[in-house]
Amino acid sequence: MKKLLSGVAAGAVLLACGIQAAFAADLPGKFDGVTIDAKLIGGQQYEPLYARIAEWEKATGAKVNVLSKKNHFELDKEIKSDIASGTISWCVGSNHSSFAPQYPDLYADLNGLLPAEVIGEFVDANIKSSTIDGKLVMLPRAQFDVSALYYQKSLYADEAKKTAFKAKYGYDLTPPDTWKQVADQAEFFSDPPNFYGTQFAGKEEAINGRFYEMLLAEGGEYLDADGKPAFNSEAGVRALDWFVNLYKAKAVPAGTTNYLWDELGAGFASGTIAVNLDWPGWATYFNDPKSSKVAGNVGVKVAPAGSSGKRTGWSGHHGFSVTESCANKEAAASLVWFLTNDDSQKIEAANGTLPTRKAVWEWDLQQAESDPYKKEALTAFQETAKGAFAVPQTPSWIEISNVVYPELQAAILGDKTSKEALDAAAEKALQVLQDAGEL
Repeated sequence: MKKLLSGVAAGAVLLACGIQAAFAADLPGKFDGVTIDAKLIGGQQYEPLYARIAEWEKATGAKVNVLSKKNHFELDKEIKSDIASGTISWCVGSNHSSFAPQYPDLYADLNGLLPAEVIGEFVDANIKSSTIDGKLVMLPRAQFDVSALYYQKSLYADEAKKTAFKAKYGYDLTPPDTWKQVADQAEFFSDPPNFYGTQFAGKEEAINGRFYEMLLAEGGEYLDADGKPAFNSEAGVRALDWFVNLYKAKAVPAGTTNYLWDELGAGFASGTIAVNLDWPGWATYFNDPKSSKVAGNVGVKVAPAGSSGKRTGWSGHHGFSVTESCANKEAAASLVWFLTNDDSQKIEAANGTLPTRKAVWEWDLQQAESDPYKKEALTAFQETAKGAFAVPQTPSWIEISNVVYPELQAAILGDKTSKEALDAAAEKALQVLQDAGEL
């Protein structure tokens, strides 16, 4: 998927001379004695891919020095610190479509390091959303993210529970198709502190993103046509109240406001959560008896709908980028290609992620034909992806999230009403946009 200009010097000069594509067959290339410093997203679900780095080192003669392995929120803070101190000496970084717009000058244009036919092997929509102001700032890995609903199947086969639920709520107990049904079922199933109906990531961009998609499912908008915050609306209150009411009812773990994705994955795998909105990368983990107590008991269905009839569908994708300041862009580009090529994406897709390469999508669908659980999961995520939507297209999204999420937490914890929290959050978000010169 990636081509690296196989001479060590000037990629830009080679491109200008029109000879870049001649090196496409040289991948992964030879870079004896070169060391590539990298900052990567960390987490158990990413380790199978990183195990391939040793193969790239053997093939190229280069070495990879991993400086950091952190979640994207912590990695983002570290990168901003590096920018502020002028210490961008590393070459390869994990990136994400939600974070990339903040860094228009940090990363090199991969169009200048890869031949067009290699880039053309990716899903066009992923390449489009990896391109900022005409620059392809990251190569998409097999981590196209949109969330579907995981649930414990046995709960819906329990006749006593079905009878009790019908008597209390007036409709049949089946895997939920609306967020109102999720809320009803979460309260019904909860038995704190031993078992909870659901959970959510409650801090940083994670809770802002979940609020954002719930807001849209309730018929609201995050930024209006003029780019101003518009989430402190009736739809916004309904969306935030969903989180507030579940927390008040003790239908989610008390620590959920401190949770991010790893905590959610561990929670559902522990068998103590009934239904769980989560990313495709967890699909294999949840159904593997080595890692999950609910293995063999996992159902997956399309994300539920809000009161507007629209389903939640916050989406984005992971990728790898090469810094402009990298002294060995060719070697760095080779590594990024290697971590996103067909073989790498097959490893990730086998663990449940949604690939970003056209050929691997076809391969993945073929694999699912003989695996009922994988077929169910892929079907659910494909259906959800039909209505998927990215975050608002503003470079200030992460900075907005950083000022909004404490207000969302304040409402969830009962320190403010939902309207008070959203009004305060809107004022702070407006200030961020004005300071950034976007308004």
